[in-house]
Amino acid sequence: MHRANPIVFVSLFGIMAPSTAHAAMNQEQAPVGQGEAPALEEIIVTAQKRAENLQDVPISITAVSGEKMAENAVTKIDDLQGFVPNLSLTETGLSTQILIRGIGTGNNPAFEQSVGTYIDGIYYGRSQLLRLPFLDLERVEVLRGPQSILFGKNSIAGALNLTTAAPTKQLEGRATISYSPNGDIAEFTGVISGPLSDRLYGRIAVRQNEESGWFFNTFKNQKEVGRNETAARVSLRWDATDDLRVDFKAEWAEFDNVGRQVEIVRDVAATAGPLAGLNFEQILGLVGYPDAIGGADRDNIRRTEGFEASNNEVQNYTLRLEGGIGELTLTAISGLISYEFEEFYDGDWSAAPLGLGSSSEKYDQFSQEIRLLSPTGNRFEWIAGAFYQTSKLDFSDRTAFPANSVVGALIPPAGPILGTETAREYSAKSNLFAGFAQVTWNVSDRMRVALGGRYTWEEKKGFREINVLDTATGAITTNPIAPIVWSGLGVSNEQFGGHSVSGKFDKGAFSPSVNVMWDVTENVMLYATYSSGYKSGGFDARANSPNFFKFSEERADTVELGLKSSLFGGSAELNFAVYHTKYDDLQTSQYDGGFGFTVANAKETIVQGVEVDGRWAIADSLIMNFAMAYLDHEHTDFTNGNCYTGQIPDGDVVNGVALCDYTGKRGWYTPELSGTLGLVHSANLGSDLVLQSNFDLSYQGKQNVHVNLDPNGEIGSVTRMNFRTALKTPTWELALLVQNITDKQPLTLVSDVPLTSSFGTSTYNAFVSRPRTFYLQASYRF
Repeated sequence: MHRANPIVFVSLFGIMAPSTAHAAMNQEQAPVGQGEAPALEEIIVTAQKRAENLQDVPISITAVSGEKMAENAVTKIDDLQGFVPNLSLTETGLSTQILIRGIGTGNNPAFEQSVGTYIDGIYYGRSQLLRLPFLDLERVEVLRGPQSILFGKNSIAGALNLTTAAPTKQLEGRATISYSPNGDIAEFTGVISGPLSDRLYGRIAVRQNEESGWFFNTFKNQKEVGRNETAARVSLRWDATDDLRVDFKAEWAEFDNVGRQVEIVRDVAATAGPLAGLNFEQILGLVGYPDAIGGADRDNIRRTEGFEASNNEVQNYTLRLEGGIGELTLTAISGLISYEFEEFYDGDWSAAPLGLGSSSEKYDQFSQEIRLLSPTGNRFEWIAGAFYQTSKLDFSDRTAFPANSVVGALIPPAGPILGTETAREYSAKSNLFAGFAQVTWNVSDRMRVALGGRYTWEEKKGFREINVLDTATGAITTNPIAPIVWSGLGVSNEQFGGHSVSGKFDKGAFSPSVNVMWDVTENVMLYATYSSGYKSGGFDARANSPNFFKFSEERADTVELGLKSSLFGGSAELNFAVYHTKYDDLQTSQYDGGFGFTVANAKETIVQGVEVDGRWAIADSLIMNFAMAYLDHEHTDFTNGNCYTGQIPDGDVVNGVALCDYTGKRGWYTPELSGTLGLVHSANLGSDLVLQSNFDLSYQGKQNVHVNLDPNGEIGSVTRMNFRTALKTPTWELALLVQNITDKQPLTLVSDVPLTSSFGTSTYNAFVSRPRTFYLQASYRF
């Protein structure tokens, strides 16, 4: 596989910087008063723990306002990727994955996300928390590349920095209703904010969303995915003194789903063995279920008989104190997060009684951060702090073959496992301490050098046990044959093989960074960054063999060159970044071909590319924003990957298991090109009435969305468009939103249907993105 030459990128950077600076200098010299250009509003972000203009931050970053997300029905992180290149996220029946620049975390509860999510300074590292619905946000900042110094906790691929709306000193409120006939989506959001006394302010936000779904399950005669989401937040702000502000936030969310947006998309007949010439559906027909999957057409129609649902509850309490100590600012943030969820899924994705699955998880986390911030304007500006976090995770899952399962008829030797299930219990505890500091030396009026470092020490303990249970009694089976059959299917259990494993470790790591910033002109800044990232190791939750349990930490080293510029008298901005990152021992999780996923460390992976973004106020009434990303991703040394179905092993042999060589391949969710384009037009109709129209376009190049990089998981490029038009006054708004105008539905995850490899068929299921959707929106403000 060809890897782009970083020297070419540097050369392009060198050509582009002078030309941009030249344009900016020409603009500065233009006579005043001759057709003054419209100006862009500043975008304020807190990516460096200070409120700064986005154009002054030496990071490749995209910021999306809460208003923009509300207007475009962006209700969770999954919807955000259409507005941010090099950001990918997908939900499945088992987990949620988020990636930046092609780096993320696979399907395993043992993992914390490589893309750290932070809400009001609190780390949300578990994958299930990525499904949390958005509520009353001020903005979302997407930071690309390792963010190990100021964000820290495992944010080796990047960070999402979310800020919720704060209480206001003036009384204000908002009520918004949104309805779509496509899936019967009905959403209500209400906010009220204002003073409770001279120094105390409060804010209450609530959201309720219901949806019947846009898939149709012909066996159950119901629409899917049915959603019921409820969230509420209470925020208080107390100006205790002129130098001390106290913020408290309590929030609760419950989001439940019924069904899945997944269907079987490929079903090719076996070419050898006793079932040669028959596909999966025909094989099920041999045992009395001739229409068990309803064909393998992509038509948003599915057939499943098992119960499928996801039930989630999340609670968070955040306390933030910020005050002055002389010229310094002291900030202390305490956070408590807990959640519970249950997942139920039809393990064979068909209407035949074959196999069922379920899982549950409970998580508790407490964190405390204290930091000191120096004032700006001095020769040296700095930030220093300490961080502590403790967490506990309990996870369990079940894979069951009910007594009426047809697996016994299809695979007679499997008969003894009818009426049994494998029961996996996993727990993990972590205690983490970290100290961090970053110092910026203002060398001159145009030159700044920032040095940063973070030392992290973490202790982890893990435990995993698998047993074969009698489904009717819940006790360990007394059938001596059933555990042997399960072992033959790749599940090593407690009764045969002693599958009860535990471990612990404690380890420290130091991550440095160096950043040089040069103001070429008043409107053009160049920066060069070196940063190191670290993500701790852990204990595999979903492997089925005791030989696969502990996995190693991963590290990253990044070099990034960037440019940020303001053009045409402030009416346009152009930003540019070129980066090269080497990941050592990248943590991956891949399907084992049976009933589990195995963690493996890829020895070396290279990620490099170019990112360009900007804004242009073409006229007072017309603003354009754009972004583009080129991504070159390659596993340069990965000889211990899991093989996809039918692949001939050509890699290492680990614990007696023959593996496959991924060296030279791109990772999953790594489109070479991606981009966005947005236009906002406003027309003043008089009497405070404005007609505002928004057009958004997103593009993603071809990519592989199969965890084992099976060629059958490759999907083509896709271009999607949204349009919104709204009548607005200062108090009310009526709007029509059309998402996915061209009705493109790319697959978001492709995987093997379990057990079909035993029949010799080539059968895959896929999660499918939402079709064209119309929304009517109405809101009232006071």
